[in-house]
Amino acid sequence: MAEEKKAVKATAPKTEKPAKTKKNKKMRTYQQRQDRTGYMFMAPWILGFLLFTLFPFVYTIYLSFTNVSRSVYGFDIKWMGIKNYINAFVGNGEFLPALLSYIKMIIPYTFIVVVLSFIIAYLLCKIKTGKGLLRTIYFLPVIIMSGPVMTQIMEVQGAAAAAAETTSTAVKEATNAYSNIFIMQIIDSYSPALANGLAGIFDQLSIILWFTGIPIVLFINGLQKINPSIYEAAKIDSANAWQIMWKITIPMLKQIGLIITVFTVIQLGMFSSINPLYELIQDKTGDIANGLGYAATYAWIYTVVVLLIVGFVFLLFKDRKPKDIKARQKQEKKLKKLEKQQKRRLKSQKRHQAKEAKLYGK
Repeated sequence: MAEEKKAVKATAPKTEKPAKTKKNKKMRTYQQRQDRTGYMFMAPWILGFLLFTLFPFVYTIYLSFTNVSRSVYGFDIKWMGIKNYINAFVGNGEFLPALLSYIKMIIPYTFIVVVLSFIIAYLLCKIKTGKGLLRTIYFLPVIIMSGPVMTQIMEVQGAAAAAAETTSTAVKEATNAYSNIFIMQIIDSYSPALANGLAGIFDQLSIILWFTGIPIVLFINGLQKINPSIYEAAKIDSANAWQIMWKITIPMLKQIGLIITVFTVIQLGMFSSINPLYELIQDKTGDIANGLGYAATYAWIYTVVVLLIVGFVFLLFKDRKPKDIKARQKQEKKLKKLEKQQKRRLKSQKRHQAKEAKLYGK
């Protein structure tokens, strides 16, 4: 009977797999049409990005190794090698002080902006009444300091600096809009040093508050996504507010903190009072006679410095595994190695036994 069944199976025609139904084909063609539509809408942006962003970005690498000068026939480009980079650090007295000033300014400013944004966002989440109003107030600096309003404020500061020429020396040194306030002038009449200090403090606070608007919104979004049951479980385990913040809140906001820190570093770099390199690169770009090559060199050195800072931030916010998990992983690796060694020994023993069996069999 068994042989007859095998014979029947061998002689039976093999059933082919059913062909794809029309419905599946329609679904696939519909998806392809949707993909093509999406690519068509994306094509203008991709083309613009390639032509106006990626190509100039890559071309500046070549320009950073050249000397670009204007001639009767247009722009004359001469290959200089790494001379531009050497001159930036050795032969130029402007670039290195500007770079060091940027590094000294960007670290404390970024730290203050991120920490202050987290504290304000944390307090705003704890407040029960007037949340919307307070959030709007703290986000107003971002709206006020943008577009035409920012231009108007800069004009006011320029007018204040011009008016400061008729007042005392302390107000002259401040050169900001706060120095022209009536109260500041009264303080200046009694203590010029105190007026100058207060004007500088208010100026720095306005910059910091301007940059805290978006980070506050992002931190609030992250705080609201934390499950309240985690806090309740921690309170049941008799954890205080400080332990909850350090053990639960801050670790769960690491990813958002990383994004905010990188965003703040890049955004602060576009502010000339914090980043003198930005203004220096602009001046060299405008120097048509002999400055475009140096502008590209300065820009790429600045880019490398920013990437190093961002890399350090990534390492700082990287999730560190607890010691017990690390020990467990090491133990698992050791066990895997022992298992591999044991398998090799068993294989060698089997080979040896097979050889002996052949010899004795002969």
